[in-house]
Amino acid sequence: MHTLGDRIKHLRELKNLTQKDLASRADLTTVQLSRYETNDRKPDPESLRRIVDALDTNGDYLLGRTSDPSPTEEMQASMSFYGGPESYTPDEIAMMEAALKAYREQKKKLLDNQSDK
Repeated sequence: MHTLGDRIKHLRELKNLTQKDLASRADLTTVQLSRYETNDRKPDPESLRRIVDALDTNGDYLLGRTSDPSPTEEMQASMSFYGGPESYTPDEIAMMEAALKAYREQKKKLLDNQSDK
């Protein structure tokens, strides 16, 4: 996988998403996503960010700077939404971390079950 488009398509297929599914998650049209996957167009930075988030990956992987598609530690620890971590109480942070951990474990189980079929 050498191109941005190849990597987007690879991860999309690995996660058993259709172009329509990923486009919806990333707030893109299927035509836009198709053009990105075929390397007819390059996504603007905001579209790339939404694709990264929708695929639960990291930008460096999509850009070919690393072969590891895992989210970066910075992304995993980032809580800049809803005012950022400085606006959360310790209890809220603990609850969000627990909810995220449970979500990721459930998602992994679902993906593992799909791959076993």
